[in-house]
Amino acid sequence: MAQYKIGIRDLKAHLSSYLEKVQKGHTIIITSHGKPIAQLTPTQEELMARVKALQAAGLIAWNGKKPPIRKPKVMNTTNKLMSDLVVEMRQ
Repeated sequence: MAQYKIGIRDLKAHLSSYLEKVQKGHTIIITSHGKPIAQLTPTQEELMARVKALQAAGLIAWNGKKPPIRKPKVMNTTNKLMSDLVVEMRQ
């Protein structure tokens, strides 16, 4: 896509039009006294698109539903702090 170099003053004056260009996939280089100081680029693909790409690559498996809430396997039924129990287990 196209790349534009613009000054800060021009960016302030025409922000909406430059943001529309970024939405279309263009990159805007912002300059101060002719030197690049920042750039506006389109955001990365959306989360669901990334999840689907990971699924297609076989890196994750997901059925699209929320994961089930499971009860903890171990519950602390004493009045001791969990950190104290861990210390006792290590000794």
